[in-house]
Amino acid sequence: MRAGAFMLMLMVLVQTGFAQGRTVTGKVTDSKDGSPVPNASVTIKGTDRGTTTDAAGNFRLSVDNNNAVLVITSVGFTRLEVSVGSQSELNIGLNATSSNLNEVVVVGYGTQRKRDLTGAVATVSSKDFVKGALQSPEQLITGKVAGVQITPGGGSPGSGSVIRIRGEASINGSNDPLIVIDGVPIAKELGIAGSSNPLNLINPNDIETFTILKDPSAAAIYGSRASAGVILITTKKGKKGKLRYNFGAQGFLQTVSKQVDILSADEFRSVVSANGTPAQIALLGKSSTNWQDEIYRIAFGQDYNLSVTGAAFNGKWPFRLSGGYLNQDGTLFDDNLQRLTGSLNLNPSFLNNKLKVDFNLKLSNSKNQFADQGAIGNAVSFDPTQAIRSGSNRYGGYWEWLDPDGLPKQLSNRNPVALNDPDLYYSKSDVFRTISNLQFDYQLPFLKGLRANVNLGIDFSQGRGLSTRDSAAASNYRGKGNYSPYYSENTNLLYDVYLNYVKDIKSINSRIDVMAGHGRQSFSFYSYNHPGRRFAGDTIPNSQSEFINNGNPGYLMISYYGRFVYTLANKYVLTSNIRTDGSSKYYPGGRWGVFPSVAFAWRLSEEGFLKNSKVVSDLKIRVGYGVTGQQEGIGFYEYIPRYSRGNNQALYQFGSNFYNITRPEGYDERLRWETTSNTNVAVDFGFFDNRLSGTVEGFIRNTKDLLFTVNVAAGANFTNRILQNIGNIEGKGFEVTLNVVPVRNKNVEWSIAANVSSIVPKVTKLEDNPTPDFKGYNVGGIAGGTGNTIQLIRVGEVPNSYYVYKQVYDQNNKPVEGLYEDLNRDGIINENDLYVYENPYSNLFIGFSSNISIKRFNAGFVLRSNIGNYNYNNFASNRGVLRGMLDPLGFLANGSADYLNTGFANNQYFSDYYIQNASFLRMDNINIGYDAGEIAKNVRLRLSANVQNAFIITKYQGLDPEIFQGRDNNIYPRPRIFALGLNLDF
Repeated sequence: MRAGAFMLMLMVLVQTGFAQGRTVTGKVTDSKDGSPVPNASVTIKGTDRGTTTDAAGNFRLSVDNNNAVLVITSVGFTRLEVSVGSQSELNIGLNATSSNLNEVVVVGYGTQRKRDLTGAVATVSSKDFVKGALQSPEQLITGKVAGVQITPGGGSPGSGSVIRIRGEASINGSNDPLIVIDGVPIAKELGIAGSSNPLNLINPNDIETFTILKDPSAAAIYGSRASAGVILITTKKGKKGKLRYNFGAQGFLQTVSKQVDILSADEFRSVVSANGTPAQIALLGKSSTNWQDEIYRIAFGQDYNLSVTGAAFNGKWPFRLSGGYLNQDGTLFDDNLQRLTGSLNLNPSFLNNKLKVDFNLKLSNSKNQFADQGAIGNAVSFDPTQAIRSGSNRYGGYWEWLDPDGLPKQLSNRNPVALNDPDLYYSKSDVFRTISNLQFDYQLPFLKGLRANVNLGIDFSQGRGLSTRDSAAASNYRGKGNYSPYYSENTNLLYDVYLNYVKDIKSINSRIDVMAGHGRQSFSFYSYNHPGRRFAGDTIPNSQSEFINNGNPGYLMISYYGRFVYTLANKYVLTSNIRTDGSSKYYPGGRWGVFPSVAFAWRLSEEGFLKNSKVVSDLKIRVGYGVTGQQEGIGFYEYIPRYSRGNNQALYQFGSNFYNITRPEGYDERLRWETTSNTNVAVDFGFFDNRLSGTVEGFIRNTKDLLFTVNVAAGANFTNRILQNIGNIEGKGFEVTLNVVPVRNKNVEWSIAANVSSIVPKVTKLEDNPTPDFKGYNVGGIAGGTGNTIQLIRVGEVPNSYYVYKQVYDQNNKPVEGLYEDLNRDGIINENDLYVYENPYSNLFIGFSSNISIKRFNAGFVLRSNIGNYNYNNFASNRGVLRGMLDPLGFLANGSADYLNTGFANNQYFSDYYIQNASFLRMDNINIGYDAGEIAKNVRLRLSANVQNAFIITKYQGLDPEIFQGRDNNIYPRPRIFALGLNLDF
């Protein structure tokens, strides 16, 4: 009996011995359809050993014994633990969930479980990004998030977009959201010399997620810079496992999707012949030139990206290293952007995972060749009956309007082709930028759940450039050419430290999450420029004394902040944030501001009456209130008396000599914080295992102590306009987000996402004691005349509403020139008859996207629509009149085809005829793809095709209805882009 027991024990020991140190293999798939899950993390529980799955979902890992437990995680799937036992090959299926309630979401200074979120927070991950030839990060989420409006800034290579979160909360202050990249708030006050879009220096292919903090209950943790919302960008991280490479390549071409509607050469001849004097008719040429065709081109581009992930130093240092190269021509001749980017992430752990280090390094070098965008305005105005070339060698051989002495007419249009002749014009820049940070997160040994986090960051940029105009060019012939170098250097240094304590108190079924921290961020700027030196021939000025040093402005911000989250029974969540900021931008007695928030959430789906529901998967009510501040978009020293040096373009004459002077600037010594408060109410829902999910949200926002540049009485200050705190704005709105998965099976998955949002701002206060005749502040400068404005800031109205005369029409519905309605019935048409008519803001913003995968094929699209917005067609009002075509100074200029509708002889700038409905439906993106699968051992291929800006449906008569601020004039047209791409994973 004893011998039998001994033999049995020996067999067990031998079997155990053979089991030690063995290798297990496996495959991770989606349990729904069996498709592989690449890049899933597979780790041995209780250790830091692990690997990641390859493109086919396969993995290989050494385990010590049969007691090993594997932990498998992947974005979009539920975490799973699997016991190895005696198995040598594992087939593991992960359950996908569209809600991911246990998923960790990046918020300000840390993370929170998605189920515990109480504020208006939206997250877009890489799998849901807009696809295509995208050069700037914000394009990845266009149309994807309710309440987030992204308006293209133009069609030039690398041009940025205007980002608005829940509309505009300020007038003079910045309405741009704060952007935080890997924990580093980026500086945007002065931009970067030589870069039209500082955000474009970040490679979109390096980005993993966007988290948008839309309301102050979520954004108050960023205090004085969060009144316009916050966008948190998290870049891709290193993963443990064997080396994995990813290579992507795209080739694309761009075309001008629409040209400005102007008179053809024949139409122009008819107009001049019918209305011009004999001398003007004699000026007509014999050619038929479409100048827009001459300045635009089919432009090509290419984009390459290579990344490698793995773990160095015996698998203990996960890393990701990437590089990218973009070369993009612009549709405007001679425009070009070349960008080199590189990034490195290291995220090792030490001291048994108690100390976690996260290092991020992002580098970029951008070389821009800028076309003269003045060619756009000249192309729509230059006489279409003239030839491109003159047959003479003067002025580069281009046809130009000349005075009798043979010199270029000073006020005439210039030959648009000549403006971008590389022999006559040169404008290039070279920009370097790095955004880097080193973060330490340490689990303190004396109290479980207490962590200390230190984040050190830098955002440094350096831009230099040169713009020259040859002395032979007609556009600056009288000025003997132009030479304008410039340079800028921006440094943003960050220091943040916080403590975070998280504890589950099982005795009362509660969880607390407390964070408190301190931060310091300094911003310094240095720049110089040469504002257009005249020179003759090849003589270039080189005296440093001739350059204008714009000084070394900068400011400092010191902050203290904290957050408290209390969760009871996984049903009730209370969140409170507070931050106090001190900024050197404000006077010492008012430079500190306190920005609190509080929010509550009730998860009804965890209540007994819904917990086991087969219909309701998730149901949560959220209520929040918070206050944020404003210090962006204003000067650094607006509160102190100061002097500024003039520039060489504005000199004072004393006798026969000209002098550059130092002049006093206006100031307000009591300048204080602009603050925005917001009340938010929302319902989050999910039905049928979250196959149908979404959010309905309503909010009221109030901004007080508006920062606005106002007129002051003569002699009251050193200038007649200064920045002051003068009034309030209120905004009310709603948002609806809906996500549907109609089909999900082994072969087909179809998803639909839609969002609708609306916000209506209104000015509620402007001055403390307005005079009886005070009508508001005129804003919105336009082309044409001197100092003309078309918009108004007035109490009770939407900011930037149009302020115009009511046009009278004849029996054929044709506008009658100079005839307007006498709205006040006094028998006189004057400024007292101007009225507020429409505004540039949409009543509804709609985003709609759909993706479908059928076996190895997939297709998708993104639609966007703005409804209720109006534009002022400034090109038609300025160039659609006979006076502009028959210039009395002795030259001809083309005009808007709208002249054929109105027949106006003179400009009617303030007619409401030019306020046009700019509602639109735009097909932003169409994409198709094919997963070719494994084309060689461990090599996976994917092919794609994409069209951006595919088509637009609108009644608007101008170039593009989607214009920031609603004033349309000489815009660089947004191109239509066709792209082909491939992606290799190996």
